[in-house]
Amino acid sequence: MKTIDKIPTSKIQRATKLVSTGAKVGVNYLKYYGDKLLNNQDEAKDRLNKNNASDIYDGLKQLKGSALKVAQMLSMEKSILPQAYVEKFSLAQFSVPPLSPPLVIKTFKKYFGKHPNELFDTFNATSVNAASIGQVHIATKNGKKLAVKIQYPGVAESITSDLAMVKPVAMSMFNIKGNDSDKYFKEVEDKLIEETNYILELKQSKEIALSCSHITNLEFPNYYENYSSERIITMDYMQGEHLSEFTAHNISQEKSNKLGQALWDFYMFQIHTLKKVHADPHPGNFLISEKGKLIVLDFGCIKSLPDQFYKPYFELAKKGNINNRKIFKTKLYELEILREDDTEEELVFFTNMFHEMLSLFTQPFNQDIFDFSDSDFFGKISALGEQYAKSTDLKKMNGNRGSKHFIYINRTFFGLYNLLFDLKAQNIRINNYLKLS
Repeated sequence: MKTIDKIPTSKIQRATKLVSTGAKVGVNYLKYYGDKLLNNQDEAKDRLNKNNASDIYDGLKQLKGSALKVAQMLSMEKSILPQAYVEKFSLAQFSVPPLSPPLVIKTFKKYFGKHPNELFDTFNATSVNAASIGQVHIATKNGKKLAVKIQYPGVAESITSDLAMVKPVAMSMFNIKGNDSDKYFKEVEDKLIEETNYILELKQSKEIALSCSHITNLEFPNYYENYSSERIITMDYMQGEHLSEFTAHNISQEKSNKLGQALWDFYMFQIHTLKKVHADPHPGNFLISEKGKLIVLDFGCIKSLPDQFYKPYFELAKKGNINNRKIFKTKLYELEILREDDTEEELVFFTNMFHEMLSLFTQPFNQDIFDFSDSDFFGKISALGEQYAKSTDLKKMNGNRGSKHFIYINRTFFGLYNLLFDLKAQNIRINNYLKLS
C-alpha cells in the first residue's frame, strides 16, 4: 500500500483539501445530470454514489484524524447511507494508507523525545495497521512482541476545525436544525478529543480489561505505561484475525454462538454494571484468536452513562412500557425525544415514529434467547431506517431529537447488532450478564 509522507496539519491546508474534494463531487453531479438523461436513472444514481464515495474517501484518508473518524462512524449507519458509501467508508475502520517510515520515526521522536530504537530492542517502522487516528507498529522488548500505536501528527489539534467543516454536511444528512444542535457536535468533539489522549486510553484500557477479565472467551492485551505517552501507546501484540475476516470463512455455528455470547456479555456487563461502554464496536477493534477467543482492542472511545439517561433508556426498552402510551410518552420527554415546544403534529408524528422503531429495535431485550442471524429482523430495521430517511414529513420537522447521549449509545447498539449479525450468532442468552455481576 502506498504510504503518506506528509499530512496537512494547518486549518488552511485541511480546508483546501476538503474544497478540492468538494470540487470533484461537483463534477460528479454534472456527469450525473447528463447520465440520467441518457441511461436508467437508478443506475445513474448508483454510479454517482460510487464516484462521490470514492472521491470523498480519497480526500479524507489524506487528512486522517476526525474527518476520517466521522467517515468511519457513518460507515456503521447502514440504514442511512447508500451502500457505496458504507463500503468505501468502512475502509476507514482498519485499512488506510500509513505514514512512511521516515515520517513515523520523525513523529515518534517528536512525541517521545527518543528514537524508537533507544526504547525498544527492535522496531519496525513499516505499519501493520493504519486507521483514522493512529497506526500500529511491531516492536520487541526483552523477548516480548509489542504493538506500538502512534498518533498521526496534527490530529489532536485539528479536531475542532475539522468538525466545523463537516458540520453543514452532517446537519443536512441528519435533518438537524435549530440553535441547540451544538450539543450534539460538542458531544462528538469531546469524545474525539478523548480519543487522541492516549494516557486516558491507557487508563481506560487497563480498568475495563481488569473489570471484564472474568467474562468467558474474552482476551485483552496488557498495556505498558513506561513505553506510552500522550500520543503513543504500547501494548501486547495480539495474534488473531479481524472479526470481518473470520466471518468471511467461518462455517462453525458453535464458534459463532460462543463468540456472539462473549460479545453480548461484554457489552451488557459494561453497560449495566460499569455504567460505561466501549462505544466503538466496529470489526477492526476485535480479533479472533487461534483458540477461538474474542480479543478486544482500542479503548479510546468510552462512553459513560449517567443515571438520568440510563434509567429512562432501559425502562423504555421494556415491552410493557412501550405498549403503555402514558409511560411511553413520559419516557420520551425524559430522553428529550419529545420537546415542550413541539407542535401537536410533531408530538403525534414522533411518538408514532419512535414507537414503531423501538418496538422493533428492542425485541432482543424482551426475550430470554435471541437469534441475531435472523435476516428478517435486520431487514425490517434496514427498511424502517430507509423509510424514515426518505420521509418528506420528517424532513419538514426539527430533527433535533433526543439526549446527546444517544449519539454514542445508538452507535454502540447498531454496531453491536451488526457484529452479531455478521457472526450469525444464534441462541444468545440475553440476561446472561446478570450471572457475571
